Amino acid sequence: MVNNTKISMAALAVVVGAGPSTVFAEDKPEGFIEGSSLTVLNRNFYFNRDHRNGQSSPTGNGYSEAWAHAVISKFESGFTQGTVGVGVDAFAMIGLKLDTGDGRNGGRSSFDVLSVDSDGKARDEYTKVGGAAKVRAFDTVVKIGDVFPANPVVAAGDSRLLPESFRGVTATNTSIEGLSIQGGRLHAMSQPVSSDMRENFATFYAGPVNSPWIAYGGGDYALNKNLSFSLYTSRLKDAWNQYYAGTAWTYPLSDDLSLFGGLNYYKAVDEGKQLLGQFDNNIWSGRVGVKLGAHSVALSHQRNNGNDDFDYLRQSDSIFLDNSIQYSDFNSPKERSWMVRYDLDMSTYGVPGLSFMTRYARGTDADYSNANAVYMRRDAEGNPLTDQKRWERDIEVKYVVQSGSMKDLSLRLRQATTRATAFESDLDEVRVIVEYPLAIL
Repeated sequence: MVNNTKISMAALAVVVGAGPSTVFAEDKPEGFIEGSSLTVLNRNFYFNRDHRNGQSSPTGNGYSEAWAHAVISKFESGFTQGTVGVGVDAFAMIGLKLDTGDGRNGGRSSFDVLSVDSDGKARDEYTKVGGAAKVRAFDTVVKIGDVFPANPVVAAGDSRLLPESFRGVTATNTSIEGLSIQGGRLHAMSQPVSSDMRENFATFYAGPVNSPWIAYGGGDYALNKNLSFSLYTSRLKDAWNQYYAGTAWTYPLSDDLSLFGGLNYYKAVDEGKQLLGQFDNNIWSGRVGVKLGAHSVALSHQRNNGNDDFDYLRQSDSIFLDNSIQYSDFNSPKERSWMVRYDLDMSTYGVPGLSFMTRYARGTDADYSNANAVYMRRDAEGNPLTDQKRWERDIEVKYVVQSGSMKDLSLRLRQATTRATAFESDLDEVRVIVEYPLAIL
């Protein structure tokens, strides 16, 4: 049953989102009202996944498909004046089904775009409403309520129709120039296709975990405009302790030529009641590339040295690894992967706002021989899968309108093809995403 209050608030967001375009506001001055902003993002989302084999599809018909529209409205107040300022954030979101036949939505809400009922049929609409109180003292901001953390160990995902959110307490501090510190303790999470907060958590590879909270802390430091570092840690109570270290750098050689690169490293160990079994994993990725004018080419390598999948919160963006791409994460036990990526910025050729990207990644040596019971994958005869391979090719074209009444309207076409041995799906996937952001305040 859908809450009527949520319906009415989300309906208001639809009315606001349908209004005329307004010019984006500049930085707001101090003050609760003066510093407020109200933004509305209209997102039109088409998703088609051809599973190449009907039996591996959630519906058994070989593919899943959905077309939907979202209106995502967010209000952020300023802070009351004084040494300690208070404010509020709030959001109202609605996802509307435009087209998907019975069975085409995927049958399980976690796979696709729309929320589904107990029979696996896509709902006509679903909503998400929430908010947070916030306090600012000096250079520290604390939020209590519904939040959208963004860091390598806990990052709210935004790759589906509606974004993911968490509930709890977060804090950020920017007292030192170039250094941003953040931390938090969260006790509930929502999935992009759900209206409700879940009091426990779910991970991508193990599923639901009866853990009461996740806590995180760390920071990012920009030494200068060409070099930055990150250190973070998180604890999913009774499941894992994760540790992350990363760096990114750019080395200009001339006005049009530069080198760039980076490293990402995670270590994950079991914790407390070991709800995900015993494990002690580490996984890393490294990237180097060159940018020449409008063109950039990068080569990355990634390796999981652990005996289990490197796991993270479901539908989140909490995996800052170079070879974690549109469908595959290349994070299976013992898996090694290489990827080459090419980007093109067409503004150099007189078409500002138009960009193109393509990449190809290949993974080998995935081996579940020593995986624990939670992450174990076996073949039809019951033997652990070994010597598994896969590859993925992605293509993306994006255009952002640069001026006029439709300024900042973006159109994006994403296509992915994956092929694998027994442990992963063969599929072809297409996503078409149109977004129109409006600044009302």
